[in-house]
Amino acid sequence: MTEIKSHEFDAFLAQGMRSYRIFVIFGPDRGLVSERASAIAQKSGIALDDPFSVTRLDAGDLGPGGGRLLDEVGALGLFGGDKLIWVKGGGNDRGLIDAMPRIVEQNLTDTVLIIEAGDIKKGVGLRKLVDGHKSVASIACYADDRRALNALIDTELAKENLRITPEARDILIDSLGGDRLASRNELQKLALYARGEQTIDAQHVTDIVGDASSTSVDDAVDAIFSGDKDRFIQETGKVFTSKTPVFLLLQSCLKQLQLLDILRSEMEEKKLSPQQVMQTHARHVHFRRKPILEAALRIWSPPAIAREMRRVNTAILQTRQRQALEDSIALQTLLALTLQSGKRI
Repeated sequence: MTEIKSHEFDAFLAQGMRSYRIFVIFGPDRGLVSERASAIAQKSGIALDDPFSVTRLDAGDLGPGGGRLLDEVGALGLFGGDKLIWVKGGGNDRGLIDAMPRIVEQNLTDTVLIIEAGDIKKGVGLRKLVDGHKSVASIACYADDRRALNALIDTELAKENLRITPEARDILIDSLGGDRLASRNELQKLALYARGEQTIDAQHVTDIVGDASSTSVDDAVDAIFSGDKDRFIQETGKVFTSKTPVFLLLQSCLKQLQLLDILRSEMEEKKLSPQQVMQTHARHVHFRRKPILEAALRIWSPPAIAREMRRVNTAILQTRQRQALEDSIALQTLLALTLQSGKRI
């Protein structure tokens, strides 16, 4: 498997992708995963509006052993020519994992396979299976840094021949970055608002741009792990109304639980206090959030952390399998986590 770093993608799309037939697109930025999958599909040369050439699948529909995917890969195109198989919600789905060893061993010549995966770690699940296969390109999709956000701002505003003042740019960058799709939507909304003008200033940004960054998500996570029901309702309401993907909130809670698990294990192994383990192993945590994490370390037991990680992981899987119920599943799970956080567990 050839791993394409996030900053290498544009060059890869322009020059290198023709050498590959299988693309695994992964990372925590689900909007960017979707955007890059679409870019690869468009660059494949296959007519995306041709139902005989394009098959779209959800990982939950692949069946035992990934039989549906194997059938599609092995099928001949009805009218000849290349075909595209596009799998969404890939992650570490059992059917996909069962099918991939057989697929990567084939020499695909007339099939392009695109898999939209979640935030899967190196050496685990799907990435472990395809690692080392030269026919597979994996594309990492992480939250945009300042350079990437500047480029995105310039691209979207240039479509409306708009310029932006340095002050407005700084405010805008602070409000973007949690998810590529959410960031792009905010920029398009801003460009539409300022259409007919020459320059976007700070007031334009303040007037129209919501918080598409992780800030609102962080506030909701803090409310959840503080066990504050009223604040939970307020902060999650902001996340839902801002159209920030609810997946980001579930994922942030999972990461918080994983961090608690690591810190709690360190406390017990080395007989450290919460304050001591925070000083040595949580330096990257924003100072505003440290008291909440330290308080959680005092009340969360290792079995409770493990139980809630399973609960959130299950919810993430269910939101992918039943997208129509995504908001309801997430809200129920997050409320349960908030209630648990309010107890001594």
